[in-house]
Amino acid sequence: MPATRSSDPVALFEAARSGDQAALARLLSMVERGGSPSRAVAGLAFKAPGDAYTVGVTGAPGSGKSTLTDRLITLVRQVGLEGGDRVAVLAVDPSSPYSGGAILGDRVRMPSHALDDHVFIRSMATRGHLGGLSVAVPDAVRVLSAVGIPVVLVETVGVGQQEVEVAAATDTTVVVVNPGWGDAIQANKAGLLEIADVFVINKADRPGARTTRRDLELMLDLTDLGEWRPSIVETVASTGEGVETLWTTIAEHRDHQIEQGTLQPMRQHRLEREFHQIVVARVGKRIDTLTGQGRFADITTAMLEGELDPYEAAERVVSEVLSDGAVPPSDG
Repeated sequence: MPATRSSDPVALFEAARSGDQAALARLLSMVERGGSPSRAVAGLAFKAPGDAYTVGVTGAPGSGKSTLTDRLITLVRQVGLEGGDRVAVLAVDPSSPYSGGAILGDRVRMPSHALDDHVFIRSMATRGHLGGLSVAVPDAVRVLSAVGIPVVLVETVGVGQQEVEVAAATDTTVVVVNPGWGDAIQANKAGLLEIADVFVINKADRPGARTTRRDLELMLDLTDLGEWRPSIVETVASTGEGVETLWTTIAEHRDHQIEQGTLQPMRQHRLEREFHQIVVARVGKRIDTLTGQGRFADITTAMLEGELDPYEAAERVVSEVLSDGAVPPSDG
């Protein structure tokens, strides 16, 4: 049976490492769906790590992230990075309420690269994966890295909490804003200052770009930034203006991380956080299952009657779950 028609993660993984795009697509589908196949794929990728550099691109809907990402793909294909000129894009889209799939589709927004064998573009949705995007995206990035792709761009659909978390789970985070984007308070609410390594003022040919730059500079002046001050790059993605400067700035941030010795510790911290999220999700799902079976009815009753406060009740539930021994494998 051809590898691309196989359901064996090992066969698909070997085919993907040989450059088979269809096999790679099937691996990522397994990652999205969750369950045992997803864990098998994640395990294979973890044991055959690559060294992809990841760039998160986030910003409000309509800010031009997809057009900017499309331009970055073209530039990366031209200049490359250590390891080659292959590039992958994970476009983190809303989930369809009917199919659970990504609403916007894989290549709708970046058609100029659809036939390029050195470019892999994939839309991702949460579907039923245990831990949601916070787990599925790192697994997908790990797979892309393990098959030898040196640059992975992660584009999110917006700047909600999940999107910010996903964008922050990359080596360099690019936050895209437009002229007239709003005041500094709104930026702080979105958590953008905490995650941005590079700010991009896209559509910079429109009125208000200078004011937006001034507002960003003022915010940065008032913030304790550490050793790296986020750069501000002006682009017009529709024409490609400023995109080369953006890629140069991303490369400068990468060089800074390597020179300061912060890249690997940051990646290790992300892995520890991912591990913690998986543990919490599995224990939480086990508690939900036992609650549905009526296991903790007496504890709930005692809490409702005022005999236990919520903290005591929670401690008893956790104690009972842990006393069962290891949490059984989850199907998520």
